[in-house]
Amino acid sequence: MLRRRRRDGDDHTGMTGLGPLADDVDPLGDEADLPGAAGSGPWDIADNFPATERVDCGSLLIPLHDGFDVQINVAEEQGAWVAVVHEESGMQLQAFAAPRSGGLWDEVRHEIAANIAESGGTCAETYGPFGTELVAQVPISAEGEPAEPQPVRFLGVDGPRWFLRGVISGPAASDQTLGAPFNTLFGDVVVVRGDYPAPPREQLEIRLPEEARRALEEQMEADYPDWQLPDPFTRGPEITETR
Repeated sequence: MLRRRRRDGDDHTGMTGLGPLADDVDPLGDEADLPGAAGSGPWDIADNFPATERVDCGSLLIPLHDGFDVQINVAEEQGAWVAVVHEESGMQLQAFAAPRSGGLWDEVRHEIAANIAESGGTCAETYGPFGTELVAQVPISAEGEPAEPQPVRFLGVDGPRWFLRGVISGPAASDQTLGAPFNTLFGDVVVVRGDYPAPPREQLEIRLPEEARRALEEQMEADYPDWQLPDPFTRGPEITETR
């Protein structure tokens, strides 16, 4: 986990991003007018993007902002994703291969809405700083507790041969002020598509940053001398657990 600062007691490891919004209310309001909501990004690696400190997670270069933790998580069905956590909220980030013609967000958005409806939740399209997005209310159950609706925002941006999805959960999904820093960070992500061929919707590689990789290798070599970390440049499930 890479971070600028972390509050004691915060733990969002494995956050799925599914998270409460009534389908007839737009809690985000006129978010395009929020200060610092978004610049001209997210960026492609070939763009002339602004210089700032970013952590290299393979297909995603994630800006490091004060108070935000950057985590890499893995789930069997979802694969690997980057989670950016701030206080009680988090944003899940994943990049996917896309056709040159673009338009993948339009397809994915309708599929997400259908899946939410099937789960008993509600959602509505609204216009945010990155264009059309989804705000939803999805029932989530804690262990031994009845399902409760939780807030979520689905962001999507079509780039050159890639599609970037952001899923914001927690209080920032329904509060403009809390959501603005996540908008700013999302708009400063850089996507590294790569030149290799990939079918549309295939997730682009997520790997441990070099600094975290070295620290993990040193720790594991000390504890388990025969252990070896898989080659991060081999595409596939390089990361097997969250640490």
